[in-house]
Amino acid sequence: MAERIVVTGLGAVSALGISADENWASARDGVGGIMLHEFDTGPNGSGVKSNPAALVRGDPVPVLEAAFGRRVGGSLDPFALYALKAAHEALEQAGLIGAPLGPRAAAVMGSGVGGLHTLEKGYERLFGLKAQKVHPLTVPRVMVSAPVSAIAMEFGINGPVFSTSSACSSAAHAIAQGASLIANGLADIAVVGGSEAMASPGGMRSWEGLQAMTESTCRPFSKDRDGMVIGEGGAALVLESERHAELRGATPLAWYVGAGMTSDAFHLTQPSLEGAMSAMRQACEAGGFLAGEELLISAHGTGTPLNDKNEAQAIRELFGWAAPRHPVIATKSAHGHVIGASPAVQAVIGLKALAAGLAPPILGYLGPDEECAGIDLVLGEARPIKAKSLLVNAFAFGGLNCCLAFRTP
Repeated sequence: MAERIVVTGLGAVSALGISADENWASARDGVGGIMLHEFDTGPNGSGVKSNPAALVRGDPVPVLEAAFGRRVGGSLDPFALYALKAAHEALEQAGLIGAPLGPRAAAVMGSGVGGLHTLEKGYERLFGLKAQKVHPLTVPRVMVSAPVSAIAMEFGINGPVFSTSSACSSAAHAIAQGASLIANGLADIAVVGGSEAMASPGGMRSWEGLQAMTESTCRPFSKDRDGMVIGEGGAALVLESERHAELRGATPLAWYVGAGMTSDAFHLTQPSLEGAMSAMRQACEAGGFLAGEELLISAHGTGTPLNDKNEAQAIRELFGWAAPRHPVIATKSAHGHVIGASPAVQAVIGLKALAAGLAPPILGYLGPDEECAGIDLVLGEARPIKAKSLLVNAFAFGGLNCCLAFRTP
């Protein structure tokens, strides 16, 4: 990249907590957020059903209302509230709260679905209760761009503002696009990341229909793994040109050094080995990673039989003899699969891990699976690491792959 890009702020909301520090502490200590929850479809639905899920721990609304000095909860769907809370935290850490950020600032946020809670409530009124009207804010609450619009309005961002939607890679694509805006001179600052709130009665039933859900817990790369767990939340990073950060005296937390983006063009739900490998290879080349250099790999790691087998093989074949030298973490075992927001949550926890020199453990592990052998899984408890670089994998339905690369000082 002609313009070096630094990370100056981090924010996160998930089942592990409502701040980046809380998310990191829970992941580091092996404290998971997956629990059994009851999802009630209402008086006109199929009734109550229990599912393992990773719901946001804590309420971000009081924190936002205290910060903004006004009510914010009523006009936004949960997925937009999670994004706004994460963005506020990241901008606060970056020292950018106060004056409007203006025309040289951008915002790009990703989401796979949008305001599902609002949509389901509208459908219940319309089709279940036979009401003639739905809530007047239904459309602005549902639209995928609701979070990034709220962020732009709250923090006075007048530069490029848009959302990305590429299933489970949405936030990764958002981060890469925000970095591109800076690299191409269209912005000095970019608030990037993603959010999702699919843990609703309809959302849970939809995922069950794919037969991708477990009835127990998420067990990435483990024997007897049998599916994913839906999570909810959001995460944000503040990216800046290095020159801009230096001029205002900001301290870089890390450097964003590139991304790999590929399409399998193969199947709507089944992964492709070559697609995953190509995205990882591109990210490694963009980051200038050296052969044999220890990397921390934040795996897509959904706990489904096909994904984990494919990802483990991709790591083995890409890195060859050096594959066992790279610690592999799988934080979805703690915060669930936050769909479009997952890559951003992974990036926040991964960067915290590099700063601490500790890799958080994979939870739910029952023992080795031959199909996932040959990679260095971090198990049991947090492990000291020497890695100064991070690879974040996101391999989405439809074969939409994005891999992010970061370095720390």
